Amino acid sequence: MQTILRLPAVKQRTGLSRSSIYALIKGGQFKAPISLGARAVGWLETDVDEFITARVKASRKAG
Repeated sequence: MQTILRLPAVKQRTGLSRSSIYALIKGGQFKAPISLGARAVGWLETDVDEFITARVKASRKAG
């Protein structure tokens, strides 16, 4: 079963602001949200987890 996270949950899990998330989406570094309705979007939990894992790996390589 896949879980869809709304923006507040994505912000909490990543530690990023709304504007940072959308800037990363524009730059192709964060997956775009999926449409849930006319004015609602969400992100797959697995996509958010992959982003976090990639950031941890990149951070540890740089050190």
